[in-house]
Amino acid sequence: MERKILILSDTHGFLHPNIFDIAESSDEIWHAGDWGTWDILNELRATGKPVRGVFGNIDGWDIRQELPEFDRFQLDGKDILITHIAGMPPSYNYKIMQILKQNPPYMLICGHTHILKVYHDKRYNMWYVNPGAAGKYGPQKVSTVLQMLWDSKEGKPTRFRVIELP
Repeated sequence: MERKILILSDTHGFLHPNIFDIAESSDEIWHAGDWGTWDILNELRATGKPVRGVFGNIDGWDIRQELPEFDRFQLDGKDILITHIAGMPPSYNYKIMQILKQNPPYMLICGHTHILKVYHDKRYNMWYVNPGAAGKYGPQKVSTVLQMLWDSKEGKPTRFRVIELP
């Protein structure tokens, strides 16, 4: 069975209309922080798809009370970690380095940089996934999201589809 997982970050209070079509064709939605407003979370939940997420540095106390800084969970036996600020390979931030030294996840999903990057970090045998920024505010020239195709039988990603938002 193949799952489609919409991965996005840094919406900063804006959901591009195309995201709803992408969400419709996805089985789950994962947001790596900087929602911007509570409305974004509610709009994504209204799609009827399961939504996971973490708070980001711009998010207020309402979002921080609802969502964690780190969401670590199992997906078909693989350890997934979502957080907002992680740094970039090989320069991870202090909190992430402590996690990587003790127990690196199979996949680290983050945001914050607004830089789209999917990379297999051989040092930690870990996927590093940053979907870029889905919102219209920030330094990015093009807003992006990822749709990850996940093979549930094998317990691994088979493809990452980059989707640019005009």
